[in-house]
Amino acid sequence: MIVGIDLGTSYSSVAALINGRAVVIADEQGRTSHPSIIAFPPEGAVLAGHAARARLVVDPLHTIYSAKRLIGRRSDDPDVRAFHFAYPFRVAEGPNKNPVIEIRDRHYAIPEISAYVLRHLKKIAERALGVDIERAVVTVPANFNDAQREATRIAGRIAGLEVVRIINEPTAAALAYGYGRGLHRKVAIYDFGGGTFDVTLLEVTDRVFRVITTAGDMMLGGDDFDQALADHVHEAFWRKTKIELRHDMVEWQRLLFASEACKRELSQKREAELRVPRVAHIGGGAVDLAARVTRDIFNGLTIELARRSLAVCDRALADARLSAGDIDDVVLVGGSTHVPLVRAVVEQYFRQKPRTDVDPETAVAVGAAIHAATLMGAPLPDQQAAALLLDVLPHSIGIAAAGGFTERVIDRGTAVPVEQTRVFATGRDGQEEVRIVVVQGESRYTRENTPLGELVVGGIRRASRGEVEIEVCFEVDQSGILNLTARDRDSGRTHAKKIKLSGELTEAQIRDAQRSQEQH
Repeated sequence: MIVGIDLGTSYSSVAALINGRAVVIADEQGRTSHPSIIAFPPEGAVLAGHAARARLVVDPLHTIYSAKRLIGRRSDDPDVRAFHFAYPFRVAEGPNKNPVIEIRDRHYAIPEISAYVLRHLKKIAERALGVDIERAVVTVPANFNDAQREATRIAGRIAGLEVVRIINEPTAAALAYGYGRGLHRKVAIYDFGGGTFDVTLLEVTDRVFRVITTAGDMMLGGDDFDQALADHVHEAFWRKTKIELRHDMVEWQRLLFASEACKRELSQKREAELRVPRVAHIGGGAVDLAARVTRDIFNGLTIELARRSLAVCDRALADARLSAGDIDDVVLVGGSTHVPLVRAVVEQYFRQKPRTDVDPETAVAVGAAIHAATLMGAPLPDQQAAALLLDVLPHSIGIAAAGGFTERVIDRGTAVPVEQTRVFATGRDGQEEVRIVVVQGESRYTRENTPLGELVVGGIRRASRGEVEIEVCFEVDQSGILNLTARDRDSGRTHAKKIKLSGELTEAQIRDAQRSQEQH
């Protein structure tokens, strides 16, 4: 059995093809959306989902959320450094600049945290369907780079899942929206989730879904709306009481919870009360935090966040050489698109009402399940022909060249899968190895791009400079993951390597993580 999994920053879901229909699978309480949160109580099993979320207001130091914002990144990434100050749990630098999360006396790599979420979804599906789940199609933000995609695949392995394909969240949502409808339209998928934002432009022609371009902001999401509201309410509370809540992790987390609830209520009403009872004690008595928040106040606090998403839309349209008026349909995806302000700015920007044909919170999982069925040759909904997904590379791939510059090998926006071959010659007399440093990004300066790893071809014949040539094939598969194959033209020997960040988990570490999670 194969399932489709939307592994979200804030919430995740799992879907499968049941009786010819893609269905989001509910847990025993009937819930189809599950918090991407993991809690490590001092005693007992590791908790995931709703049970873990309840621990946030009890033990935030050992309850992990929004870990997806860290996956596949390095500790020296500015966004990772900012993460240290934004969350109550401790993020430290692990081996080879790989971020890890400290839980009591143990360090957890980020893929291990995501694996707990995947394992939780796997168990929900197994309990509901009555079969073992061993394979999955897992979605990621369209803007994820090679390292982030590979780290997601490793998370699947730790969770006991073979990730047969990684597809982009907006592409999966487009499949849920357009599959079987015989569309011939240019579609914008506006995907505003809890922790990331993406916009993808596609050309849908019957069963062919061709991505034109994609752009994203990996540090923009609904969590930032909650933070903005919490900051505003706290400022008024501090002016009145001189009580600082940011230093109390439990009370600050309670305020964030209340802010999220208030945000949801404001999506339905013009005014809501944000209340945190007994938030502090002074003079021998308990103090409540209470505030009336109008939708206008909330909009004023978050308008710049909404506008940040439009800047990303500008980039995507510019890359595609299209205007907003060229888009036939705008499809909203992600929980943050329930916010009226977000819907209003999208409608104004694209000059049309966005489509609501699919549930913004389940569309990605449904699309992943449809694609999973396609890959496995299972009977598809309404006996439709299999959809063809043609995606693109979100970031350019290049190599470090002399002088600190990057030489581009495969351009951003190139359709995947793709293969490019380059020939490298020895640069000095008597050279015995060729070292190729691979990076991903758009800057001409190597230091400003993301390092993916390096390929070292050793044991080459000692000869004069330029006499020995190495032929290197750069291959990006349909999951957007890079593989390298190098052939020594002189000897005919071949060297193959899947490019990995130097800090990636070893096979032994993956096996240890698998055993640890199975015990829990």
